Amino acid sequence: MPDSPPDIADKGTARTVRTGARAVAVAFAGVWRIGSTLPPADAIVAEIVAHGAVDEVMLTGKELSGWDSLLLLAICKIEAACRERGIRVLRDLPGGVCGLLALTESHAEEIEITAVDEHDPFVTRVGLAVTGVVRSAETFVSFLGSTTVALGRFFAGRARFRGSDLAMVIQATGAQALPIVSLISILIGLILAFVGAIQLRQFGVQIYVANLVAISMLREMGAIMTAIIMAGRTGAAFAAELGTMQVNEEIDALSTLGFDPMEFLVLPRVLALVVMMPLLCLYADVLGIFGGAVIGVTLLGLPWAEYWSQTQAALTLNNFVIGLVKSGVFGIIVALAGCLKGMTSGRSAAAVGLATTSAVVVAIVLIVASDGIFAVVLDLLGL
Repeated sequence: MPDSPPDIADKGTARTVRTGARAVAVAFAGVWRIGSTLPPADAIVAEIVAHGAVDEVMLTGKELSGWDSLLLLAICKIEAACRERGIRVLRDLPGGVCGLLALTESHAEEIEITAVDEHDPFVTRVGLAVTGVVRSAETFVSFLGSTTVALGRFFAGRARFRGSDLAMVIQATGAQALPIVSLISILIGLILAFVGAIQLRQFGVQIYVANLVAISMLREMGAIMTAIIMAGRTGAAFAAELGTMQVNEEIDALSTLGFDPMEFLVLPRVLALVVMMPLLCLYADVLGIFGGAVIGVTLLGLPWAEYWSQTQAALTLNNFVIGLVKSGVFGIIVALAGCLKGMTSGRSAAAVGLATTSAVVVAIVLIVASDGIFAVVLDLLGL
């Protein structure tokens, strides 16, 4: 009885053949499937190098009858090793393999990761960290410049974006944010009144709880808490939306059609937050003062007329304007952080998630830092 043909359903082979003076062909055959005992890609590369001076490698797969991601992984490793050695790689593979390889390359992670050896000198690691910070700063400055140019074109009446997009973003950043802003603002007013009452009760001046709540909400808490809420809600949404558009190559399509993504995508979001943040801040101030009044009148037993009189004394024009100016600056920060991280996102789901997280973190850090700068400047100006 003749021997049965070899079973190659679960295994594959790869062989290298010298086809010219400096050309080598790598021929794949059989079925390449995960779990099979197959020659590793490193061994194939070593065999290519063993042929001597090689300038060109041809990957062929006419005898392939089946494959999965194992073959793609092997091809990627071989091509990467050849590129490191300056060897040109050509493909003569089935259409299905070429299609999967093209899909893999088009959605490859675009985030540069610098490998840092833990045994590297301290100075080397510090240098790499500083280099990363400098690159991030360059990207931010470039993005800020592009946004400024887009704003200039808007004020000159030459910016191109859809009014419906601006209206939609205003609704998303304004009306739809009212519930969470309302809840947080009232709670902040309650907390400020409680904390202030504990301290002021020791001196018998509980009535000044009204001044404490009003000044805190107008100058600081209304603007900064609204900004933090919008950073976690709207800034993250901007980063996720633009990052997803980056993955789907929609931003590239806009550029191809002649639309400036900075005007068409970023500008409406920046304008919406610049307009809505002061309004949300004013709304938060009112609710925070109301929350403090609830505690002052009900739990502390303060007369409503006296509480309102003290609140009016604290509602000065300086405090009011300072809070609104801060909220406008915070709105710009949230919009720029979200749009920057979304526009520079990599082309993968993981990159979109990373961009969303980074947008929130960067926005909150910049908000707190800018609020500190405001505090120092206002103190120097006597405000």
